[in-house]
Amino acid sequence: MTMTSADAATGGQGAAALLDRTRTAVQPQLRSTVETLPGSIRRVAMYHFGWEHADGSPAAEQAGKAIRPALVLAAARALGAEETGAVKAAAAVELAHNFTLLHDDIVDGDPTRRHRPTAWTVFGIPDALIAGDAMSALALRLLAEDPHPASAAASARLAACIIELCAGQQADCALEQRGPREVSLDECTAMATAKTGALLGCACALGALYAGADEEEVVAMDAFGREAGLAFQLIDDLIGIWGDPERTGKPAGADLAAHKKSLPVVAALTSGTPAAEELAELYSRPVLDVEGVRAAADAVERAGGRDWAQAQAAERMGRAVEHLARAVPDLAAAGDLLALAEFVTRRTR
Repeated sequence: MTMTSADAATGGQGAAALLDRTRTAVQPQLRSTVETLPGSIRRVAMYHFGWEHADGSPAAEQAGKAIRPALVLAAARALGAEETGAVKAAAAVELAHNFTLLHDDIVDGDPTRRHRPTAWTVFGIPDALIAGDAMSALALRLLAEDPHPASAAASARLAACIIELCAGQQADCALEQRGPREVSLDECTAMATAKTGALLGCACALGALYAGADEEEVVAMDAFGREAGLAFQLIDDLIGIWGDPERTGKPAGADLAAHKKSLPVVAALTSGTPAAEELAELYSRPVLDVEGVRAAADAVERAGGRDWAQAQAAERMGRAVEHLARAVPDLAAAGDLLALAEFVTRRTR
């Protein structure tokens, strides 16, 4: 009898419990590493993570969902290793992720993250940009200084991933400069894979490396994470259009107001439907007011963008499970990984 992803996921802990467990395991290492940054850079980073208010006083905000470090630890466990040995790798991945968030918020002009002002709106663009740069270097230093035998390979892999993330961000910016009828779905998918899938793949690969896995298992884990990462991005794009501001911490339809060429939008624009033409006309306007955002969301839905994204997310998760089975033939042992993958495709914020 073949075990499905849902069956295996129920064999692991619930995703919420896994994420809580990850934060408990990783946050002390993450925070102590961030506290080694020079004073003014540390202040921006501590604020970004939610540990301090803008004035430097203590805060009790949650420092993100911890999905990526949870994948590192779950991948190590799935391959028979103790998660304690991979905590530094998990913290390094989270540092790399937050480097991208600091930069993305600047590039996208986002005013809020995690229900409070973004770092660049509080400290200015130069300080937020520099803090992001420092966080990227800190991630690599943490791995380079780790005495674990897999640390050198992990550091090289994370460095390559960061370069891919930067290429994905550059491609995203380039696509934004093109007209609504000038972007293909293949280009958009490749960009999303680099921007999101690469780091989730790297997280799973680092967990495998720290478990002493062979190259074939590492590659399979990376492929699992990449496919799950693309599913994650598809759901994130849907939330960017239809998400509840009370849950997302961002205005309704923020991605549409910003004319972002997200995956559901590009699927709609390339559908060849009358609604696609309506959407293209709306995206050609310099500014979309509240009514324009509503009309754009409606056009995306009528052009099939919403249904396509949901179906694609399910398909990508199916591919992810196939890759995972190459590294962990008994999927029951990978229940925690599958619980996390199910979580990212069912979340609402």
